[in-house]
Amino acid sequence: MLSVEEVIHIERLARLKLTDKEREMYRSQLNDVLNYAAKLDEIDTSNVPPMYHILPVTNVLREDIPQNNFSLEDALSNAPLKEGGFFVIPPILGGEE
Repeated sequence: MLSVEEVIHIERLARLKLTDKEREMYRSQLNDVLNYAAKLDEIDTSNVPPMYHILPVTNVLREDIPQNNFSLEDALSNAPLKEGGFFVIPPILGGEE
C-alpha cells in the first residue's frame, strides 16, 4: 500500500500541488490501480510465448515497382492554373491573391 510520503513524492515528480484530502484520494486510487495490476502476477503465463504484438504484423503495402506514369501534359491537363510545367497554387497565408 502506498504511503502518504510516496504520494507526496509522486506529487513532486508531477509538479502538482495537492491538498491533504486530494493526497488521500489519490493514495486510495493509486492503491486500487496497483492492486489490480498485481493480479496479473497471479496469471500463469509459462505457456505463452513472448511477443511484440498480439496480432500478426504484415506489410500491407504493395511492392514499389517503377512503371510508366502520366506525361507532364496529361498531369497538367485539368489544372485550372499552370505555368512552366508546374501547378500554380494561390498563396493561402498572407500572400497576394
